[in-house]
Amino acid sequence: MTTLEILRSGPLAVVEDLGRAGLAHLGVSRSGAADRRSHTLANRLVANPDDRATVEVTFGGFSARVRGGDVDIAVTGADTDPTVDGIMFGTNSIHHVRDGQLISLGTPHAGLRTYLAVRGGISVTPVLGSRSYDVMSAIGPSPLQAGDVLPVGEHTDNYPELDQAPVAAFDEHLVDLMVVPGPRQDWFVDPDALVHTIWMASNRSDRVGTRLEGRPMKYRTPDRQLPSEGVTRGAIQVPPNGLPVILGPDHPITGGYPVVGVVADEDIDKVAQVRPGQYVRLHWARARSPLGAARP
Repeated sequence: MTTLEILRSGPLAVVEDLGRAGLAHLGVSRSGAADRRSHTLANRLVANPDDRATVEVTFGGFSARVRGGDVDIAVTGADTDPTVDGIMFGTNSIHHVRDGQLISLGTPHAGLRTYLAVRGGISVTPVLGSRSYDVMSAIGPSPLQAGDVLPVGEHTDNYPELDQAPVAAFDEHLVDLMVVPGPRQDWFVDPDALVHTIWMASNRSDRVGTRLEGRPMKYRTPDRQLPSEGVTRGAIQVPPNGLPVILGPDHPITGGYPVVGVVADEDIDKVAQVRPGQYVRLHWARARSPLGAARP
């Protein structure tokens, strides 16, 4: 069996696929790859179905040795100047790696999360129908450590292989995100403060949520209590300190903090690449009312 032997994991390396759909009634969030586009692109480059598991590496510092046979790999997401035996190869392209060779990812120039796909996928044992690790509930295969061995699955020839794809450009200073109004805007003195403030991502951010720092939003009634209600990925909760939290893939199923807005689905993957200390600017997405008039 072909395997990847983990030599270095960096700050955090976890196995992720597209997550556990349909288990919210059991209190289990979907989880899955934080940057779904980069995960899916990595799989398509090596002719895998989109739901095959990849390795999600946070802030580089990862290395693994191929054992038991040759593999085809692709690396997407934040550009870490990936190398095989010290020889650099292009991000967002296919590379053939021989038995015994070393795959290494450096520190990304911009962005936060990088995806390593292997033709055949990472074939660890699924938990509740997914190979994803949920950092909040600790469901799924544990975060990778030096000495771990990852089996590589059998590949299929039924999916087209891409030769290469454009390298994604990640903002280094300011990330703009589109947001639709949330259901609890009336809980705040000025809900537009969400989009009139340039926020900074906190170093306390993780896969559960991206915490924002800036001028706190003010509750209209500070002592008011909100019963727990369902939340979704991309929801922007505002706890009593007034500092918004953008919920990530490992978010809780319910929450008792009011949701002032929700990041538009097309921008959710951008949140996964926001680094601590990076600035974030939110914008109300424009929509059409039933009468056809544009509204914020």
